[in-house]
Amino acid sequence: AFALVISCAKNPFTGKSTLALVPNSEILPSAFQQYNQFLSENKVITGTSDAKRVETVGSKIKVAAERWLNANGYANYLEGYAWEYKLVDSKEVNAWCMPGGKIVFYTGILPICKDDAGIAAVMGHEVAHALANHGQQRMSAGLLQQLGAVGTQIAIGNKDPQTQALIMQAYGVGTQVGGMLPFSRAHESEADMIGLTLMAIAGYNPDTAVAFWERMAQQSGGQSPPEFMSTHPSNATRIAKIKELIPKAKAEAAKFGVTFK
Repeated sequence: AFALVISCAKNPFTGKSTLALVPNSEILPSAFQQYNQFLSENKVITGTSDAKRVETVGSKIKVAAERWLNANGYANYLEGYAWEYKLVDSKEVNAWCMPGGKIVFYTGILPICKDDAGIAAVMGHEVAHALANHGQQRMSAGLLQQLGAVGTQIAIGNKDPQTQALIMQAYGVGTQVGGMLPFSRAHESEADMIGLTLMAIAGYNPDTAVAFWERMAQQSGGQSPPEFMSTHPSNATRIAKIKELIPKAKAEAAKFGVTFK
């Protein structure tokens, strides 16, 4: 008989214990492979001002994450990360960050981002999903759901190819999603909180995140489903919550000497 050991990890940003059946030591190599495959199958834009902006903002968000984690006693938390920030030619209004800091922005989201602060709002949010291991939690839940306890242990022990498929699924890579990835409402709210903090520490005024989400709401044309049916908070709920969280993000940034008028 097989015994499934339920493994948990601690989210440094929330202090919560989270389900972690698949360790980062297995997730990251698979994620890097999947990322490279995605880039090889899509048109990556390089050398343009937009591509440079995505890379510059991404680097600042990365440094902000490192500063926060180091200051809060998680100096080794990003071990194994190999950050990349790529702009991909696509009309999709989307962006995502895979485990290990592998980031893609689609050209379709840049007009809604409008400026560097808008890019930072999206970048912070997407990086937050990866830092909080939301994909790992989705993968773990998916393994339990799809394979059952015995199958889970076998899949992890043998590094089954399904684990790679779950990475793609868990991070919503390549899916036709208008805007953000299909994480749960709780994960979305966590990513908003962490993302605002990261963009603030990076020097971007978190007030600008409100304007970005208002533009996203306008772009969707009010076609989002009722909140109780959606994995995302409604636009109105999200914007209201972000307004509540902004003072906390600014206070956190102030600890690092970053203040806003």
